[in-house]
Amino acid sequence: MPHDLFLATAVSPALELLLAERFTLHRDAPPPTTRAIVGGGQMTVDAALLDRLPELEIIAIHGVGHDGIDHDAVAARGIRIAITADILTEDVADQAIALWLAVGRRIAANDRAMRMGNWTVPLGRRASGRRIGIFGLGRIGQAIAKRAEPFGGEILYTARSQKPVAWRFMPDLATLAAESDVLFLAAPGGDETRRVVDAAVLDRLGADGVLVNVARGSLVDEDALIAALESHRIAGAGLDVFADEPDVPYALRRMNHVVLAPHQGSATREGRAAMAAMVVENLEAHFAGREVPGLLA
Repeated sequence: MPHDLFLATAVSPALELLLAERFTLHRDAPPPTTRAIVGGGQMTVDAALLDRLPELEIIAIHGVGHDGIDHDAVAARGIRIAITADILTEDVADQAIALWLAVGRRIAANDRAMRMGNWTVPLGRRASGRRIGIFGLGRIGQAIAKRAEPFGGEILYTARSQKPVAWRFMPDLATLAAESDVLFLAAPGGDETRRVVDAAVLDRLGADGVLVNVARGSLVDEDALIAALESHRIAGAGLDVFADEPDVPYALRRMNHVVLAPHQGSATREGRAAMAAMVVENLEAHFAGREVPGLLA
């Protein structure tokens, strides 16, 4: 008999079809016999849910985010977590650079102006030579840095520890913001980074600074960001993630110096197909007793 699998969030039709060929799927009320959970990086798996699923063995994430999972409760029960590691790195880094350029060169705002028949628009900002700050130097942070290097500016970063890279290490986020013209957020979500980008950090970034977030909306104090943008204490923002998705505050939607994307960092045809395949491979490897390629350490 196929194993029972709980879909904790909506997944793509292609992934759902692959899963339905191999498992018995459940959406609203997972039975106690559930042995696997699949969902996006925004899913919540807490101790209360785990208590209802005594046979659960693996949580397979369609993505890399796992801050909604109670790791202590999972570890206590010996449940594995698998992510789609490495697959979305390049696509998310591409999105980060695209958002930066779109803000600086007013791509979205000028497009709207042209569609309304306007030709004369404000000047944009040069990308070359900017000091690039990156908060979080994991796979995605490093991929952003490599893409930013050809623009000829200095690359700076803040991470839990100094890395063996040529870029300049900053001891904390506030210092990084003060030294940066563009601040990219590429750190994990969770309690440790919740609202770390607050009013003080935004003030350190300054009136010529741009914030780009392709990590998690939880990293940013959204009210403080709106206030900084409205008062032009920072120059602009490129946002792929938000505090309460899919709810995006009207204040952000109405600003021409903000570029918005609906959490689309990994949303390429190639990337999503590879992610779906890896979710299935993680599950099949687990149940076959093989090494799980995306196993979270």
